[in-house]
Amino acid sequence: MSASSHRKAAPAAAEIRVAVITVSDTRTLQSDESGSLAEAMTTKAGHQVTRRDLVRDEPAQIAARVRELADRREVDAILLTGGTGVAARDGTVEALAPLFDRRLDGFGELFRMLSYAEVGAAAMLSRAIGGTRGAVAIFAMPGSPAAVQLALEKLILPELRHLVGQLRHAQEDPAAVSGGADHVHGTRH
Repeated sequence: MSASSHRKAAPAAAEIRVAVITVSDTRTLQSDESGSLAEAMTTKAGHQVTRRDLVRDEPAQIAARVRELADRREVDAILLTGGTGVAARDGTVEALAPLFDRRLDGFGELFRMLSYAEVGAAAMLSRAIGGTRGAVAIFAMPGSPAAVQLALEKLILPELRHLVGQLRHAQEDPAAVSGGADHVHGTRH
């Protein structure tokens, strides 16, 4: 099945439940521009934001919250903002990497490529990552509003229905899903 066929078979936007989690030691939900932007953009795209949380930049706390949401299948996608830089307190990547069943390396690669066009070589300091846990898509973005807008507008929201459809299908019938980039190009194993 081709990528366009998969997109046509994907769930409706309104059927996709999303959690927005801000990782920060200093922000509150009221002062969190990036989380508010992620919630607004996701809702505008037609998805349900069913959870909005703030977690301290402590890897154990981040991992516990993501594990709870993903393992209970409370949501189809988890969008995290913050904690993806190189500062000593930036622990989102370390918290998430061990939780992934599959990494979505293309997300981080494409995010940094698009960021480079906007901020130059500083884009290499971003450790934005994506992956899956069970049937849940997980994306960690930098904490700046511009980064959140870029990641959501150019990468996550255009493919979220397709990705969630693939993850749901894989949970229902693991043997029926073709792997890797092959399905993107329309070939099957």
